[in-house]
Amino acid sequence: MQPLASLLLLAALNVHPASAALKEYTLDVVNAPIAPDGFNRIGILANGTFPGPLLTANKGDTVKVTFNNKLTDESMRVSTSIDFEGVLKDTASVFDEGSPFVTQCPFGPNTSYTYTLPLGEQSGSAWYHSQLSLQYADGLRGVFIIYDPDDPLKHLYDVDDESTIWSLADWWHNTSTVSLMSYNLTQIIPLQDSGLFNGVGRFVGGPEIPFAVQTVTKGTRYRFRLINISVRRQVFVSIDNHTMTVIEVDGTPTQPLEVNILSVMPGARFSVVVTANQAVDNYWINAIPMDPGNPNKNPVFDPDLSRGVLHYAGAPDAEPTTPMTEGPQGADANLLQEHELRPFFPTPPPEPDFILNFTTSMPVGETVWLFNGSQYESPKVPTLIKILDGASNAVDFNKTENTFIFPRNKTVEINFLPDPENELHPFTLHGNRFWVIKSNESDIINTVNPPIRDVAAKGNGGTILRFTTDKPGPWFFHCHIFWHFWAGLGAVMVSDPEGIRQQVKPTEAWDELCPAYNALPAVEQ
Repeated sequence: MQPLASLLLLAALNVHPASAALKEYTLDVVNAPIAPDGFNRIGILANGTFPGPLLTANKGDTVKVTFNNKLTDESMRVSTSIDFEGVLKDTASVFDEGSPFVTQCPFGPNTSYTYTLPLGEQSGSAWYHSQLSLQYADGLRGVFIIYDPDDPLKHLYDVDDESTIWSLADWWHNTSTVSLMSYNLTQIIPLQDSGLFNGVGRFVGGPEIPFAVQTVTKGTRYRFRLINISVRRQVFVSIDNHTMTVIEVDGTPTQPLEVNILSVMPGARFSVVVTANQAVDNYWINAIPMDPGNPNKNPVFDPDLSRGVLHYAGAPDAEPTTPMTEGPQGADANLLQEHELRPFFPTPPPEPDFILNFTTSMPVGETVWLFNGSQYESPKVPTLIKILDGASNAVDFNKTENTFIFPRNKTVEINFLPDPENELHPFTLHGNRFWVIKSNESDIINTVNPPIRDVAAKGNGGTILRFTTDKPGPWFFHCHIFWHFWAGLGAVMVSDPEGIRQQVKPTEAWDELCPAYNALPAVEQ
């Protein structure tokens, strides 16, 4: 049986071509004023910007990112820990995976930490964000693109650069700490104040700041990379009068699939090819956040104000004159169906060695999410430290750690049972990708060549995922709606504890994280 990482030639191979380079970035995490929709507030920002600075590399490179924690505003969290979403970690560097209390402790104010990311042969669209509590809602999130100079789909597009990256985000005027207090009291997630396209949006009654503009030249083909860096919102993306051809999902090249609207869940990424083949004019890019029906509507939030402008060179520098819509509807909509995606390189999933049936639930009147009847609670001692100290079996972990342990080189099937909830739960598996054997929106079961992703929706349709335990490590598996994650909707998938002890040799800087964090006063954690 070949593991998924081998089939995809991903990071676990740790193969570095002759052109491999070391790329180093330094980001200061600061409290600074920010007004992406015209409302001024203090945020938690990388280098003072939202989204944070773009990180880029080529496959085969090693990337080092140093975060200097300069946070001072104790009305928000001032410690932090960074996850590189969609970056596949090898076992040797799993201690730099960034999951607080799973692979490391957070680092406090006036300290720094450097993450080392050997990329191997992986490529595609990824991003980075704070993984601590709900901190990234305050702005600590940005995009990370790994280019493949030998992309097998390169003949389909002419332009793929910094100008063709589209970030999708939700935004709140209150801090995450205030929002969490409200959520804890009411069990209702506060509705966002605006939706942002490439860091810009509007709210009802706010200033009409210019929408983000994407300039194109007629006749040119563009690879647009859509990265949903939202905390909660699924976003429906379309471009008036244009179609989109999907060629990548969550870092995996796909067989081209043409659609005119697609749903992007929090944490998910797509690459689409768009040909500028319409009349020279301005067209709306619709980036509409889905509202699942929150009973406490936010009067300043209007999803139709979440959009950008596709501007043809030579057209007037003006907004489109056509109505702001939510994109193609009814018979005109060719919505991407996840189950129709096919990896560009066929990768049949192995038969499962383990089958896990999972449910999610929220007890009435409690701000608690249960994963198979158990709320995940972060342990005081990170999972990785426990394993390095000898933990190998379920009895070595508290029940609330929701820790599942598997031998190496096995295949695990996760069967999310259908339930009547209104809201989709976008589940992600850190450091790995999985086969989507059954999508939530379809009854089709595909064990021949199913989609390969690292984010997939669990909802009332039932979802089946498979992944291989070819990389020893503790890997976070959680809902990417961070309100639900904060309330306990998560688990840890541990592959080969003995292999972890043999291969993982943390640095001295990592060893110092937990003692330093535990010595902080509560207000600085």
